[in-house]
Amino acid sequence: MADALSATSPLVIWTSLGFICGRWLPAVIPQWLGRGLYWVGVPMQIFALVRQTNFAGLIWLAPVLAFVALIVGYILAQGLYDLQKRYFQPQWLQYTPPFLTSTVPEGESRRFQGSYLIASILGNTGFVGLGVAIPLLSTTALPWATFYAITQNALGTYGLGSFLGQYYGKGNDRPWWQALAVIPTVPTLWASVAGFATHDLSFPETIERLCEIDIHLVIPLAFVLIGIRLSRLPGWQSFRMGLLPMLVKTLLLPLTMMAIAYGLGLRGDTLLAIAIMAGTPTAFAALILAEEYELNTDLPPAVIALSTLSFVAVFPFWVFLCRQVLT
Repeated sequence: MADALSATSPLVIWTSLGFICGRWLPAVIPQWLGRGLYWVGVPMQIFALVRQTNFAGLIWLAPVLAFVALIVGYILAQGLYDLQKRYFQPQWLQYTPPFLTSTVPEGESRRFQGSYLIASILGNTGFVGLGVAIPLLSTTALPWATFYAITQNALGTYGLGSFLGQYYGKGNDRPWWQALAVIPTVPTLWASVAGFATHDLSFPETIERLCEIDIHLVIPLAFVLIGIRLSRLPGWQSFRMGLLPMLVKTLLLPLTMMAIAYGLGLRGDTLLAIAIMAGTPTAFAALILAEEYELNTDLPPAVIALSTLSFVAVFPFWVFLCRQVLT
């Protein structure tokens, strides 16, 4: 329990600081901070972590499990969508005025379903996942979280996320396969390749030191950015319709992935790495994709906020389960 509190306290403290300051900061500050972390901070962090990774054993199972988590998340979310429609869908989507045809609410319902699926599947593995995993996990388990995050970022956000946005959205005439063209431009993907290619090379002490500083500096900056973005989210009044996707993202999906990983023989911190990454709160990319593909933009902010709170609440349970029970 002490380990869990120690790992989540930076998330709570720095995110709260960002949330408090976010309303008064100029809009350019989170833009610069976000771009700096996306293009420099997190890629350098990934580069350093990959260089420190021991590739022996089952480490290559991590990206496979990340891919499986995307499929499992989709199946869980799609299977529970009838429940979402019946009890948690906005009333205006359930009512057809006499002067409107049924195609209007049907189209809106599809866009709502697209946002629901994306918010239930995509996790914030880069900022929240690695930010919590780095100070908590052992050196043998941390690479599992790293490779999981890289796979989730490439195949999840820019793969499945773009496909679902294209399929359920409107106003975007690009073929879905063109949306996948962004995957080779993901900086963390190139950082992991560079880290792997230079794994056995020795760098000057200054460069090694800079990489080590970056690993620990990115964590508070990422949490502050999350707090700033949370303070500016629209649609906070939509909490009720975000309950089910929050439940899928932070409870059902990590439990299912833990069962799969446990069945494959993973134990201790390695199992905890999968639980953390599978249960990370909904990524801010869910809102970006909703805006890009003209999906429902009220749902993602609610799920992001709820899943962030839920992640902090259930995180100690994952630590206890993996380190004390499933050993």
